[in-house]
Amino acid sequence: MITTADEALLRRAIAIAARAVELGDAPYGSLLAGPDGAILTEAHNTVQRDNDIAAHPELKLARWAARELDTGTAAGTTMYTSCQPCGMCGGGIVRSGIGRVVYALSTEQLVELNPSGAWPTVPQDGPALFDEARAPIDAYYSPS
Repeated sequence: MITTADEALLRRAIAIAARAVELGDAPYGSLLAGPDGAILTEAHNTVQRDNDIAAHPELKLARWAARELDTGTAAGTTMYTSCQPCGMCGGGIVRSGIGRVVYALSTEQLVELNPSGAWPTVPQDGPALFDEARAPIDAYYSPS
């Protein structure tokens, strides 16, 4: 359930996205708030400026949380973001231990506003070579 406090922080994420546009960057902004609602860090999309396909604000914040916060603290944080995180960012968020995400626009809404923003699919084949592929996994997780 989204609260009035959530809405205020979500409005800040939207303002970060608007500022990104003023700076010539893509219109996406995010912030990470602690359990008390205090803003810990903010970021906006810098994919074009940095020539870095991973420079999404959600992934920047997830990486920051993983580096700077202990597990318990990260679990108590909430990410507020102007748009629903993409698959890449979602994976980073899960691995970072961030406890919750609140977003303004869904992926479907974003695609309605910007039809060229839909992510293409890439064909994938597999699984294959199970016995060979499991050897380094076994060596890492079951050292002798």
